[in-house]
Amino acid sequence: MSAPDIETPISALARIDHIEAMDLTVVEHDRFHAQIDALEPDDWERATDCAGWSVRDVVVHVLGSARAQASPKEMVRQVRAGRRSGAKRWRDRANATQLAEGAELTPAGLPDAWATASYQALHARQRIPSAVLGLPLLPLGVVDGMRFGWKPVGYLYGIGFTRSVWMHRMDVARAVNTEPHLSPEHDGRIVADLVAEWATTHAEPFTLWLTGPAGGKFERASGPVTELDAIEFARTLSGRVDGEGLLRHRLPLV
Repeated sequence: MSAPDIETPISALARIDHIEAMDLTVVEHDRFHAQIDALEPDDWERATDCAGWSVRDVVVHVLGSARAQASPKEMVRQVRAGRRSGAKRWRDRANATQLAEGAELTPAGLPDAWATASYQALHARQRIPSAVLGLPLLPLGVVDGMRFGWKPVGYLYGIGFTRSVWMHRMDVARAVNTEPHLSPEHDGRIVADLVAEWATTHAEPFTLWLTGPAGGKFERASGPVTELDAIEFARTLSGRVDGEGLLRHRLPLV
C-alpha cells in the first residue's frame, strides 16, 4: 500500500495530547490483549527484535510496566529492586525487575493478567492531575550522543507508555510472523506523532514517504525523499534497525 498523495508539513502536525493519548490507549490495550490471547504455545519462546527477549519476555515486561503505571510506589519499587542487576538507567532497572519477578508466570495466565493490569494502568493515567503531568521529573539522559535531558511526567504517562505497548505489539507480530492489526486512525496517528517528535531531534529538511496502513507523507522544506514502510520507520527510530542519513536520528522511548 502506498502512502497518501498529500504531503503534511511538519509544522501542521498536531501532537497527541493527554486526552487523545488515553483514547488511543484504550484501543492499543485491546489490540495487544487480542494479539497475545491468540498466540500458539510455540510462539511464546520465539525470539524478538529486543535483544535476548522472547515473546514471553516482551509480554512479561509490558505487564510489569502496566503494573508500575498503576502505582507510583510500584514504579519506585521496581526501579530500586533492579539496582542489583547493575543497570545504570532507571528504565533498564525496572525492566530487569519485571523479567526477574515474572519468571514464574505462565503463558496461559498472561492474557488475563494483562487485561487486569492494563485497565488499572489506564485508570491511573487518566486521573493524573494536569499540574503533575507538566512536572519535569523524567530523566531520559543521552541516546546515541544526543542529550534529551529531563521530560515532563506527561511525556511518559501520556502517549509514551502507549507507544511502548504499540512498538512491542509490532515486535510480537514480527516474531511470530503475523500481520499486526493496523489502521490509519489509530496506528497512523501514533506514527504521525513519532514523525513530529523525530523532527525535533534534527534540523535537516526532508520529505518522508511512509507506506502501509500506518503511513503518510510528511515534509520539512521539501528535503530529499526517504521512502520506507511506516513500521520499519518506527523500528529504525527505536534502534531495532540501524539507520543511515536522516534515519540515524533516534528517539529515546519507542
